Amino acid sequence: MELTESCAMMPAAAVSGFYIGHPAAAYFAIPKIGRDQLEDWANRKGMSIKDAEYWLAPLL
Repeated sequence: MELTESCAMMPAAAVSGFYIGHPAAAYFAIPKIGRDQLEDWANRKGMSIKDAEYWLAPLL
């Protein structure tokens, strides 16, 4: 793996990152959403409720 002159990674499928840990770091789960939130999101995205249910299934 190497960087090009424009700082792109070669090969393009290469993955790199910085991982920083801190003792005070806290992680949280995204809670389930209500029907009203689902309908509002679908309306703002201009999609049907059925399509919104498909995309947000893990959160329902």
